[in-house]
Amino acid sequence: MKNTSPELPAQVQFDDISADQAGQRIDNYLITRLKGAPKTLVYRILRKGEVRVNKGRVKPDYRLQAGDQLRIPPVRLPAPDEPVLVGQGILNALEQNILFEDKGVIVVNKPAGLAVHGGSGLHFGVIEAMRQLRPDCPQMELVHRLDRDTSGCLMIAKKRSVLRHLHAALRGDGVNKRYWALVRGRWPGSTKKVHAPLQKNNLRSGERMVEVDPAGKESLTEFKVLQRFADYATLVEARPITGRTHQIRVHAKYAGHPIGGDPKYGDDDFSRELRELGGKRLFLHARSLSVEMADGSMLEVEAEPGPMWDETLRRLANVGN
Repeated sequence: MKNTSPELPAQVQFDDISADQAGQRIDNYLITRLKGAPKTLVYRILRKGEVRVNKGRVKPDYRLQAGDQLRIPPVRLPAPDEPVLVGQGILNALEQNILFEDKGVIVVNKPAGLAVHGGSGLHFGVIEAMRQLRPDCPQMELVHRLDRDTSGCLMIAKKRSVLRHLHAALRGDGVNKRYWALVRGRWPGSTKKVHAPLQKNNLRSGERMVEVDPAGKESLTEFKVLQRFADYATLVEARPITGRTHQIRVHAKYAGHPIGGDPKYGDDDFSRELRELGGKRLFLHARSLSVEMADGSMLEVEAEPGPMWDETLRRLANVGN
C-alpha cells in the first residue's frame, strides 16, 4: 500500500492492495483506513462510485484482491469539537421506534446492531442520535445501557431530576426489566434461577469478556420458559435481578443453553443454523420494563422484537413439520 498515513486524504489517493490485505471487504478496509470517518460517509462514497477499484465501481461487499488499485476520494472529518451528524435514516428509525415520551423521559425500542453511545471507534449511538432529534433537551442522558446487539426497551432521561430518580430506582430494584432470549436446546422447566457470580476480564485485544468466577460479583437471573421448539431451541423470558455486564448471556451459557447469534458466548453451529433460517442477529431482546415515576405514576412499556425475530421463530416452528 503506497499510503499508510492514518489521516484522511485531502486529495485523491491511490492504495495498492498487498497480499496480506487481500480478502477483506472493501467497506471494512475503508472504515479502518479512514480512521474517524462515519460509516455513513464510507457507504455514501461507495454508493456514489467515488471509490474505485481498478478504475471500476464496486459494491460494499467486494473483497479486495492482491494487486488491486484502490482510488480514495477527498473526504473531510468533523473538527474535534464539531458534533457528528447522524444519518437521516437512523434518525427516522429511532423516531418511529419511540415507545413512550413525556417531558422527562423517552423510551425507545433500540434496534439490534446500534450502540447506545459513541466510543471505541463508533462515532455515534442512540444518545447522540436522540440529542440530534431533540436539540431542545440539552440535559438528555442514558438511564441505563443495552449491549450493541441487543434490541428493545431503552430509557433516556430528558432532565437531571428524572435521571437521578431512575438511577435510584435501578439501584433499589425499582425497575422491572424482562427480556426474551432464544436459547439452544430444551431449557428445563426446573431451572428457574441461575445464581452465579460474574467477573469481568479484559483481553489483550481490549475486548471485554465476562465469566462465572467465585471471586466475581453476586449475580442472579430468573428464567421462565415461553415456547419450545422440540428439543432444538427454547424461547425463554429472563429477568435480571442484578444488573451485571452481559449477565443474561453468560448465565444462559452457564446453564448449558447459550443464546442464538451470540458471537461471544454462543454456540457457533446453533447461530449458523439460525442464520440459515434468516435470523442474522443476537436473539436477546429487552421486551418490557416498568418503573414508578417520581409523581407516583407507573411507566410500563413493551417492545416488539421485529420481523426478523418473528419470521425466524415461525420457521423454527415449521422445521420438521
